[in-house]
Amino acid sequence: MMTSPWRSLPLALAVTVFLTQPAGAQEVSAAETLLFQTNHLQNVHAPTTLTYSFHKEGSAEPGFDDQVRLVLAEGKPAATLQFLTGPRQYTAPAVDDPEGNPVLLGFLEHDIAEMQRLTGGSQAYFRKRILLALASNAQVRPHQFTYAGKRVDGREVVIVPYQNDPMHVRFEQYTGKRYTFVVSPQVPGGIYQVRAVADGAKGKPALVDETLTLAASGNSGR
Repeated sequence: MMTSPWRSLPLALAVTVFLTQPAGAQEVSAAETLLFQTNHLQNVHAPTTLTYSFHKEGSAEPGFDDQVRLVLAEGKPAATLQFLTGPRQYTAPAVDDPEGNPVLLGFLEHDIAEMQRLTGGSQAYFRKRILLALASNAQVRPHQFTYAGKRVDGREVVIVPYQNDPMHVRFEQYTGKRYTFVVSPQVPGGIYQVRAVADGAKGKPALVDETLTLAASGNSGR
């Protein structure tokens, strides 16, 4: 197991900056509110563990299946994120009294690190493009899905952060990459699914398709 500093911390700081702009700045968008200003963990109680399946496929490189675990410790509320397993794993330091679900930032920072690895671009640049897209041109719509055998009402947020990107020549294959977030207060931890897809050429498989999906909650035993 590899343990490294919590890579979602830079994005957490960036989110804080974006959402605490002075008066007169752009209003917080519906997407930002759903993802970053909602108490996702209000419907889970420690001690419990939320388990997410992680699936990667695509033509760029071999895929794999793995899991992500969010452990809510007994006693003083604290959450520890264990993102993937084995040689791919990194473990975040515990976050005291969390409200937002750390799996969201964990997925995004994993994706940003992968974009840097695949393209040679800057993590800070990719991070900025994602946050700008959530702030200015995210699509937010009602969405129904099935969890634990039941139909659930939620919301879906979709962004394409590198579309019309002035730096697109540096990562042309990924300019159409889209991110989909499915959230609902009816599922444990509020975050049901996060997906990032970079389509291939017309008629070809996706270059990269990574999906994180809520699989089980320690509270429900499912």
